[in-house]
Amino acid sequence: MAETGSPFSDPVAAATALIRCPSVTPQEGGALTWLQQALESLGFECWRLPFSDEDTPDVDNLFARIGTSAPHICFAGHTDVVPPGDPELWRHGPFDAVLEDGVLYGRGAVDMKGNIACWLAATAAFLNDNAGAPNGSISLLITGDEEGPSINGTRKVLEWMAANGQVPDFCIVGEPSCTEQVGDAIKNGRRGSLNGVLTVRGVQGHSAYPEKADNPVPRLARIVDAIMSEPLDQGTAHFQPSTLQVTSFDVGNPATNVIPAEATAKFNVRFNTEHSPETIEAWVRERCGDVDYTLQISVSGDSFVTEPGPDLDAVQEAVRRATNVSPSLSTGGGTSDARFIKNYCPVVEFGLVNKTIHAVNERVPVDDLHTLTRAYRAVLDRYFNREAAL
Repeated sequence: MAETGSPFSDPVAAATALIRCPSVTPQEGGALTWLQQALESLGFECWRLPFSDEDTPDVDNLFARIGTSAPHICFAGHTDVVPPGDPELWRHGPFDAVLEDGVLYGRGAVDMKGNIACWLAATAAFLNDNAGAPNGSISLLITGDEEGPSINGTRKVLEWMAANGQVPDFCIVGEPSCTEQVGDAIKNGRRGSLNGVLTVRGVQGHSAYPEKADNPVPRLARIVDAIMSEPLDQGTAHFQPSTLQVTSFDVGNPATNVIPAEATAKFNVRFNTEHSPETIEAWVRERCGDVDYTLQISVSGDSFVTEPGPDLDAVQEAVRRATNVSPSLSTGGGTSDARFIKNYCPVVEFGLVNKTIHAVNERVPVDDLHTLTRAYRAVLDRYFNREAAL
């Protein structure tokens, strides 16, 4: 049973402890160890899950669960953080977790140790008020590889969960989803992300004798203009239109009097549920025509959406009642580990305001930590008793 006033029942104290763990990807930095000790104090069974793969760093992960029955709600997050950059540019040391004028400073304050601290505090209060056990199961999937290559983290933990009967019924990813105030946005989907490298080949030669060469630059330029000028779609009820952005155009040519043998463009597509990686590749190839080219495609994640239903409705209503803000549903932004979780269960993202993520002087108002804790607590109350008045 949680003890009121313990380090893991106070979101500010918990966030402070986690920020002070220098867990820059892929280093664990003590963050998972601290969290595991807190969860075990609450009665969770914990599994440390280190994974390895070729050409990638080893990563430590944590899965914890209390309860064995349904319904099973999971909180997914990450204790790894991006590098802080030059510490001299910070108001306080990036891992000092200094509280000043009601604001907590430190790398990971928002992305996303503060969110983990709020879920921990909300869970501690919930268990304390429910005799130390939920009417179902609560679990946490915490990785140390979200900000890195995402190979030895959430994806492999999910495979382990599936193999060991630990797949949840519903998942909340604690990414900072809000834009102006806690409670204003819940992400119920994400666009997919596809990267392409398009190389058009020609024949190298002297620029004074173009008839003896074959310049690939104009052909690539026409293709680039075509794929950027024509819209992929008009958007959907949940998504804005898909976008294609060319991010590099290069011939690798240091000389001004040499026609290059090839020209290469790189592009990124953020696509909605109107497309798959296969349809986008076909769309690009159609616009390449019969030129001599190669196209390399890599996919960071597919698009997905969690449609409104009992679980999503319960989260929206809980957040509204706890924050007095009506959350909008959003599918904008980049990618997250939700792209892996959606293959196992319905998933949404909800957390703090994302204004300072990855920035120098990343910080969170203490009031926001308490507000998010109330919202997470309301979600737990609503999830395990849909008819309860919050």
